[in-house]
Amino acid sequence: MLDEGSVLPYLRKRGLLTGDATVEILTGGVSCIVLAIDNPDISIVVKQALPELKTKAKWVADQRRAIVEANAMRVYHQITPESVPELIDCDPEEFTLTMSRLPHTCTNWKIDMLEGRIHPEMGTELGLILAKWHNTAALSAEIKAGFMEDSLFEQLRVAPFYRAVAAVNANLLTTINTLIAEITQIKITLVHGDFSPKNIMATKENRPIVLDFEVAHTGNPVFDLAFLLAHLLCKTIRTEDVDEKELLIRTATQFLEKYQETSRIPVADSLAQHVALIALARVEGVSPVNYLDEPAQQLLVAITKAALLDSDMTFTQLFESALR
Repeated sequence: MLDEGSVLPYLRKRGLLTGDATVEILTGGVSCIVLAIDNPDISIVVKQALPELKTKAKWVADQRRAIVEANAMRVYHQITPESVPELIDCDPEEFTLTMSRLPHTCTNWKIDMLEGRIHPEMGTELGLILAKWHNTAALSAEIKAGFMEDSLFEQLRVAPFYRAVAAVNANLLTTINTLIAEITQIKITLVHGDFSPKNIMATKENRPIVLDFEVAHTGNPVFDLAFLLAHLLCKTIRTEDVDEKELLIRTATQFLEKYQETSRIPVADSLAQHVALIALARVEGVSPVNYLDEPAQQLLVAITKAALLDSDMTFTQLFESALR
């Protein structure tokens, strides 16, 4: 695996660097090593997939996801070049990709929201971006054919989120199995698969730049919508500040409304249940969030399980429950 000492020789060997440069370790979440390299001529990021994710529970994932990410980055950058980094190099033998580095003024959207900097216009912009991606790929047989292999989606999303919750909630098994069938069998467009605040950077103008495409696959677009909305639901439940709750709900609402306004693909009636299940997995799944205290966890569990047992619950009703 690459580190601060080996990355510069590696880049020279790949023909991507001449001379010296500074190396900075960036956060790679739980799945990757991420290193930033800078000198007067270049500013790039090198990302290498780990064979085992850094989670409390054992979570092994195929390193081929780096190749999937590179291919998806090319597609998404072509559709929305201002919202996706440029891919510079992909090394399939070392499961490593090199991309352009974002401006240093960018901030992580997840951290922004947790620290009370909540800008609903980010939701609007993200709804537009996601709709453009889904619309374009849905019309391209070539794009869809290139991402039909979905074992990584099973490893990184279906198993740790959906199946893990089903394993500890027998009364929800039928509902969850229906939701699993929906996201694994209905293949409409290219799905990002990790459309999460931690993978979204915000510019000074509160415009989003999206990262981390390693779970991209041809599948059901409801998953991308639900994955982002589930994170916003968790953050709404977390805060006790009424103004922050209202801003987060406005962000979620503007995201969904802009998507519906722009997308040519109807939003699935099951959206609220997918949101509830993914949010519940952040407490009972393999990768729980670290920012919910015990009372917040209890509220989240109560809200989401009620939604999963009520197929008629809407997105609006689900988020209104978080205002308690």
